Amino acid sequence: MEKNVIKNVVSGVLVVDKPVGLTSHDVVQIIRRGTGIRRAGHTGTLDPRASGVLVILIGPAVRLSEYVSASDKRYQATIRLGATTDTYDAEGRATSYPNAATVLANLTEENFEEILQKFVGEFEQTPPAYSAVKVDGQKAYERAREGEEVELEPRKINVYSLDLLEWAPPEVVIDVFCSSGTYVRSLANELGEALGVGAHLVGLRRTKSGRFTLRDAISLRRLRESFEAGDWYQHLIPASEALADWPMVELSSDEVELLRHGHRVAAEPDAPQWARALTEQGDLVALVENLEGQWQPRKVFLIE
Repeated sequence: MEKNVIKNVVSGVLVVDKPVGLTSHDVVQIIRRGTGIRRAGHTGTLDPRASGVLVILIGPAVRLSEYVSASDKRYQATIRLGATTDTYDAEGRATSYPNAATVLANLTEENFEEILQKFVGEFEQTPPAYSAVKVDGQKAYERAREGEEVELEPRKINVYSLDLLEWAPPEVVIDVFCSSGTYVRSLANELGEALGVGAHLVGLRRTKSGRFTLRDAISLRRLRESFEAGDWYQHLIPASEALADWPMVELSSDEVELLRHGHRVAAEPDAPQWARALTEQGDLVALVENLEGQWQPRKVFLIE
């Protein structure tokens, strides 16, 4: 396909298996250079030390970001027991807990799981001081590195499930299924406090973001090879799939014309509050809201 043609019509999702060592922004920049398309963005920051599913929206699909970013996440987290750090991960300065060695020696797998399950549910969590949360326009970690005392507001999160995958003290591996905005580093730190031994995150892999899993992801190496070959668009997932868990409404050609020009079309009597409006060919036309029995377009994607 001609590159200029692709730049004019492309809209969709690239799911990348981000390697350790790159920022999420680094990956976006690689994709912008490789595709020649400037309109691209990720839907949830993954720390440089973390790997796994990073969802990149391209073209008009970037307007789905606020909805895709709010999707639930799943992680495989490796936690080291016996010491805490100021960053809550392996990069920070470690502080040992008093009698941690003794407590850890007597900690059983059953006791660990019992305490682990206390962190399942909805509660408020304070982001780490060493995070990208902005305070008066400056990132919190920049202030923390300057020695400033950083106080961040707690935010409501939901941890749907926590499962122990591997018990090999002082390291444990857990599966974390949680709402967007959850800091697994903070969870590791809080877990260490509850155990009385201290703990910090030493490894993190995102296995799922919204409906996308590692099965949908392509390695950065393979993606770069596709850029060279010019067939990268074969890995592009339709924009409509980004919100595949939303209800779907199929439109006639006349309804497509009405919606894309901002007009309402009739909704079914039992229609949901929100839905994806698609053409008969499966292209995303708009996100629509049900108002008084009619579909009101809120974000239109099919312009031409």
